[in-house]
Amino acid sequence: MPDWTRGMQQTFEYHQVDPGSWKDVRRLTAITNSSINRDSSAETLATASIDATEEFGEMYVRIYLKTIQNEIEEKTPLGVFLIQTPNDKYDGRVHTYSYDAYSPLLELKDNPPPLGYFIPKGVNVMKMAASLCRDHCRAPVIPADSDVTLVEDFVAEDSETWLSFLSDLIAIANYEFGLDELGRIIFMPVQETRALQPVYTYNDDNSSILYPDAEMKRDLYGIPNVVEVVYTNSNDAPVYVRVENDNPDSPTSTVSRGREIIHRDTSPSINGNPSDEEIKEYAENLLSELSTLEYSVTYKHGYSPAKLKECVMLNYERAGYENVKARITSQSITCEPGCPVDETAVYTINLWRG
Repeated sequence: MPDWTRGMQQTFEYHQVDPGSWKDVRRLTAITNSSINRDSSAETLATASIDATEEFGEMYVRIYLKTIQNEIEEKTPLGVFLIQTPNDKYDGRVHTYSYDAYSPLLELKDNPPPLGYFIPKGVNVMKMAASLCRDHCRAPVIPADSDVTLVEDFVAEDSETWLSFLSDLIAIANYEFGLDELGRIIFMPVQETRALQPVYTYNDDNSSILYPDAEMKRDLYGIPNVVEVVYTNSNDAPVYVRVENDNPDSPTSTVSRGREIIHRDTSPSINGNPSDEEIKEYAENLLSELSTLEYSVTYKHGYSPAKLKECVMLNYERAGYENVKARITSQSITCEPGCPVDETAVYTINLWRG
C-alpha cells in the first residue's frame, strides 16, 4: 500500500466488471472523469457520477486510483458502481455522456419480497440474511457469524424492498449493511464510536494530508439540565425524584446557563416496586443519556484508506481537535490527481459527566 503522506503520481482507471465473476473484464478508456459520494444515511450507501465520450449500456464499473511511488505501481479500488441511462450533451463536435451510478445494494432496493413473505422463528438471522442477499443481487456477499435467531416470525411489509426488509432483519442481530472497496456486500456490527479502533490518524504535522479548513457543528438546543421522574408503584403511591446537572464545567448545567431546562418523565420504564435509590439511578441515567451531544466535524484531506462507518483519530491541533475518535458518516471523493476527499465524521461527548 502506498504511503499516502508522501508524494506520488496519481491517475485513475475504470474497468467493466463481470457481474457473474465480479472480476474486471475490460478497461474503459472512454471514461474521462468521475466522483464518488459515500453516505451512511443513504439506503444504498454510495453513488457515483461518471462522464464518458462513449455511450454504455447498463453495466458495473470498478474505479481504481492508480499510484506510482518509488517506482512501485499499485492500483487501489475505490468501489464498484452500476451505471444506468446517461444524459447526452453535444457541443457540435463530440458527445459527452454523464451517468448516474449506484452501489450494488441498488439491486436489493429495486425489488420487493413476495406478498406475505416471512421468515419463520428459530432461523439464524445472519445466515438467512446472507442467503437472501445472494439470491436477490449479483454482488458477492461476505457472511457474518452470529448465534442470534428469530424469536418470532419475521414478516415483510407490503411496501418493503429486499433492502429495507434485510436491513431490519440484520438489525435484530445488531448489524448493518456495508460495502468494501471491491464492491462486495458486507455486514458491519453496530458499535459505539468509543469501542472502535481508529483505522487512520489525521495529523497536522509536516507530513499531513489534511487541508487547512475544518468546520464543527453542534446543537445545544433542548438539552436538559434537570430530570424529574414521577413513578407510581403498585400501591398507587407516587414517588418523585429530581436530578440536576449543576456541574460548573458543563456548558449545559444550571450553573453555566443560569436557568433550568426540565425534562419530566411520568411513564418511566421501571417494573415492580423499585426503591427510591433505583428510581434515582434511573433518573441519573436518563439525564446522562439526554446530555450526550453529537459533534459533527467536516474536513478535507488527500486520499486515505479510511472508509465509510470506520473510526479515525483527529489530531488537528490548530483547529482544536486533539485525540478525537470520530466515525466517518460521509465522503465525497473527486477522482482527479491529489484525490481530495471531503469528509464528515461524528463523535459524542457527555456534557454532564464529561
